[in-house]
Amino acid sequence: MRRLGAIIAGGKATRFGSDKAAAVLNGRPLIEHVADGLRDQVDKLIVVGRAWPGMDWVEDTPFADMGPLGGLNAAFQYALQNGFDEIVTAGCDVVPVPELPRNMADEHAVYIGGHYLFGVWPVALAPLLDRHLRHQDDLSMRRWITFSGAQAVASSSAFHNLNTPLELAQYAAQQSQISIR
Repeated sequence: MRRLGAIIAGGKATRFGSDKAAAVLNGRPLIEHVADGLRDQVDKLIVVGRAWPGMDWVEDTPFADMGPLGGLNAAFQYALQNGFDEIVTAGCDVVPVPELPRNMADEHAVYIGGHYLFGVWPVALAPLLDRHLRHQDDLSMRRWITFSGAQAVASSSAFHNLNTPLELAQYAAQQSQISIR
C-alpha cells in the first residue's frame, strides 16, 4: 500500500493577511512543521496549490482557486500517475499533524472528525472527485465528504487550525509555556 502525503497549500489566506505557509512558528515556516508531521506516515510528500522550496508540488486541478477540493483532486491525479494507492492530506496551517489511519481494507475514505483536511483518501475515488468537480457548483469539503461516503474517525491528538496571526501567536505562546515546564 503506497501512500502519498499531500499538503494542501493553495488557499488565499485572507483571514491571515499574508502567506500562512511561510508564517514562522518556533523559528521555522508553518508548512515545514506540517511536512515533518506527515513524512513518517507516507512514502512521498508533495505540496499542492503552490511551490515550496525542497518539495515537489502540483497545481490545483482542474482549476486554481477551487479550494481544498481542487487540491485533493490534484493529489489524486498525481497519485494515479505515480502508482500510489491512497493519499494522506493535511492543510498547511494545522499543527500538530495527528497519526492518520493505515492500511484501509476497503475503499472508504476517512477524515479526522472536526477537521476534514486531515484525511486518508483511496485513489480509487479519483474519478468520482474529478466528475464531482466538473459537474458541481458546490465546492465544499463537507459536500464531498457526504458524496464520497467518507467516514469521520476520532483523533487522540489535539490540533490547532492557525487561521489568523493572533491564533499563531497564541499557539506559539502556549508551546513556549509547555517547553518551559
